[in-house]
Amino acid sequence: MTSIPQALLWCLGAGTAAAVVLAALLLRVRKERTALRTRLSAAEEHNNATLHNNTELTARIRATEVEIRHLAEARLPDLTLALAHPHVPVRGLSDKRFAGSETDQALGAVLEQVSEAITRERTRVDAAAQSTLRGATTTIQALLYQVQTSLQAMQHKYDDPQIAQDLLDADFLNEQALRRVQATGVVCGAWPGLTREDSYLSELVVGASSRLRGYERVQISNQLRDPVAVVARAVEPIAITVTELLANALHHSHRELPVTVTLQQGNRGASVIIDDYGVGMHDDELKHAMELLASNDDLLLTQLGDPPRSGFAAAGQLVRQYGFGVHVEPSPYGGVRAVVYIPGDPLLTVLDEGARPMSVMAPMPHRAPGGPRDRVTAPSAMPTGAGAPATPAGAAPVAQPAPVVEQFPEPVAPAVPAAQPLPSVPEQAQQPRAEGELPRRRRRRPQSEQPEERSDTLNLRSPEETGSRWAALQRGTESGRAAAVHPEPAQPDFPQSHDFQQSSDFPQSDYPRSPEGNAQS
Repeated sequence: MTSIPQALLWCLGAGTAAAVVLAALLLRVRKERTALRTRLSAAEEHNNATLHNNTELTARIRATEVEIRHLAEARLPDLTLALAHPHVPVRGLSDKRFAGSETDQALGAVLEQVSEAITRERTRVDAAAQSTLRGATTTIQALLYQVQTSLQAMQHKYDDPQIAQDLLDADFLNEQALRRVQATGVVCGAWPGLTREDSYLSELVVGASSRLRGYERVQISNQLRDPVAVVARAVEPIAITVTELLANALHHSHRELPVTVTLQQGNRGASVIIDDYGVGMHDDELKHAMELLASNDDLLLTQLGDPPRSGFAAAGQLVRQYGFGVHVEPSPYGGVRAVVYIPGDPLLTVLDEGARPMSVMAPMPHRAPGGPRDRVTAPSAMPTGAGAPATPAGAAPVAQPAPVVEQFPEPVAPAVPAAQPLPSVPEQAQQPRAEGELPRRRRRRPQSEQPEERSDTLNLRSPEETGSRWAALQRGTESGRAAAVHPEPAQPDFPQSHDFQQSSDFPQSDYPRSPEGNAQS
């Protein structure tokens, strides 16, 4: 048997071990290669994701820049316009993908801050403008009152009919300017500038209409059951409100169409109902008018339009300050109906017509015929105010009615002295006038002249004789109206011209004349 050499065995063992090692190394290399390929694939995927994220981030940055540019060029201008005109919409996001995101919240915060800053600045500027206007209108109003006083003095000084007519025209134009200045001042927070005594509601409405051009178109129907009067502190505010509503009715209706005013008495107050036959108002106009009349927010001058319309705004200021109400709605006649509601407590009272006769210029109330006018009905709903006279019902008329006291603001010149007893109606004033002739006025004796200097032109009477004639005239007027059998007594045939508010041929001239004319006590 042949034996294998020892060296050969060692060689075979070494080769087998080397083969095993090589096989192990090969397997390890393959595993490492597989892991490397896996890592390479992951790196490639991560790189692709990073590139995709970078692309999205770039697009988002560009979209954000576009959104910021949209905010500056579109949304902020819309916001500033909407603050002045609430009906203007403010555009939203240009890219809806930002809705609810942090970018949307940040842009919304910018809009809110800008809105607050603009509102504060507008309020500050408007307050400064109102303060300037308030000071200017107060001074102008005082000067116009002085002009009015001077015109009244000249009306009583000169007897020439042509001069008297020119003075009446100038007085009426002065009244138009005074009304506009007064309304502007009220809008800016100024006091109305005039204080009166308790005044009959019917006289107040007649006086308010006499302030307007076209007053002859106003037809007043008095449906009051009692001699209802407005307390002193609310007379001028309500007169301003009624005047502005009548001005709207006259301006927005044809010059040949009437404006009807009805005075109604309810259980808790009285109402002045104004109906016109004009062009009416759209729904948005009615809504805006009611906002001006009822809103408790501070009013800005920029809300009055261009050119500014201060009628409803002035009425709204007075409504909030004095507690009466104004409502505007479409009229059954196609125009606009405005209702001024005056609560009985605390703005109304009942006056004694015996102690305080009602002006004959005021429309006659619709009462049951058969009783004298000086019989005062017991107030069933109206509270008797503190200013009501204590004279018992049915008392005989007094010789002279109490004079109306007018108090002006501080800049106005000192008040004139108390009026002296006025002479009664001259004999020629009670005679019929020729057509087109200017009515003769009763002249007050100028204070600067002595009685002997006026004795040739003015027939002075004693206070007793004046009181007797005044009482006789009142009793004649009352008995004539009481004898009327028609449900609505005919009104006296007063001249429908400037004489309606300026002529002193009627008993109401014994009251000191108020700024809106002799018709207002």
